[in-house]
Amino acid sequence: MNTTIEELQQAEEQFLAKWPAYAATGELDCLRATEFGRLDRLSHVYLDYTGAGLYGESQVREHAAFLESAVFANPHSHNPTSLEATERVERCRARILDHFNASSREYAAIFTANASGALKLVGEAFPFNSGSQYLLTFDNHNSVNGIREFARNRGAEIHYIPLTAPELRVDPDHVARYLSQGRAGTNQLFAYPAQSNFSGVQHPLEWIGQAQAKGWTVLLDAAAFVPTNRLDLSRWHPDFVSLSFYKMFGYPTGVGCLLARKEALRRLRRPWFAGGTITVASVQGDRFFLQEGASAFEDGTVDFLGIPAVEIGLRFLEGAGVERIHERCRCLSAWLMEELLARRHHDGAPLVRLYGPAHTESRGGTLTMNFLDASGSVIDHLRVEEAAARHNISLRTGCFCNPGDGEIALSISKCELTRCFGQPEVEATSRFTVDDLRLCVTGKTTGAVRVSFGMASNFADAFRFAQFTTEFLG
Repeated sequence: MNTTIEELQQAEEQFLAKWPAYAATGELDCLRATEFGRLDRLSHVYLDYTGAGLYGESQVREHAAFLESAVFANPHSHNPTSLEATERVERCRARILDHFNASSREYAAIFTANASGALKLVGEAFPFNSGSQYLLTFDNHNSVNGIREFARNRGAEIHYIPLTAPELRVDPDHVARYLSQGRAGTNQLFAYPAQSNFSGVQHPLEWIGQAQAKGWTVLLDAAAFVPTNRLDLSRWHPDFVSLSFYKMFGYPTGVGCLLARKEALRRLRRPWFAGGTITVASVQGDRFFLQEGASAFEDGTVDFLGIPAVEIGLRFLEGAGVERIHERCRCLSAWLMEELLARRHHDGAPLVRLYGPAHTESRGGTLTMNFLDASGSVIDHLRVEEAAARHNISLRTGCFCNPGDGEIALSISKCELTRCFGQPEVEATSRFTVDDLRLCVTGKTTGAVRVSFGMASNFADAFRFAQFTTEFLG
């Protein structure tokens, strides 16, 4: 992959002629030079923004200066260092609500370790019972799928809304039909991703109000959506929203959030209590009394040194411009999809099989694919990952913790999976690995290749990846 500067410049000129809106995102090129210069110094192509965002250098410097500026201690006290930490945590909490245009009268921001931690809070405390339903789309992340175990253990019914190939979208009529089967007066939860982390499909936010009108509580997984899209909670009112800040702006890791409508929060029933979540607990009296609001769900001591970095990150993201980032990712995705789908082997056979929409309407900057050889057989995704690493390209392979999308995209049937999981040795040991699945589903691939764009992406990244793919042409 020996690309000359002249080839890159010529390709970019053609790209700009076809996608002129990209030119309006030019401020992000300045940001890349000043904040993400390490990418070009190291000649690194980073294409895993759905896995994790990248941090700007000024974010780290500002956070370090903040830590050096004062003394901070465990917020669960009233001494000066504790009060200082408490003030910064609460200030950040308010800043998060402001970013999502969420009224503090309607929403609470609960700090968690990540989006998965936020989802677990909902799953373990939602009042599922024998009359309840848990409804979710096929393309949820495993941390949303995992809530079904809480639901199942309490006797609730579990229903999945299927996807339609090849775009991996959900038929709106199916959504309406499933929602209409809700039971008035019962505890029923509907969960879906604002954006699939596998296909990039963006589902209608209108489903939120439609579901609530039918008596459903709505859980929106926004982890893959909010890094490059605006989520306005003054317009949309999901009951619960899960997100991870490192996916939005890279730093800090280990801090996520559950945004919860206070009305919905009051309906949750926590199965335990912990330090920080109670007003009073007694050993001899054998009682405990939970705090009100967010504090009742923040187990132990929150990351009071890391949380102020979230406020810094939000300012950084807003300075870059969420709408500007969205437009850049849209243009780069459109160009790359077109290039990949045009790649042909010597006999005219396609090089790439793209999963999900082959256009930018209602989709994010996440592209998942497999490479095919001239005979049409899938080239192992691990081989592609290894080859990309040799070119200093970071991408992701596998099923990305999204089994529903993967099963439909890769044509792995329910019958095949039932046969695999029902083998005597699996039943006896309750152990089954990805390698076992690869052996069991003979003749089919069990993973794919994913590339995704974000704040620091530029045309050179997309071009270098497109050039890299030519080494698989035969």
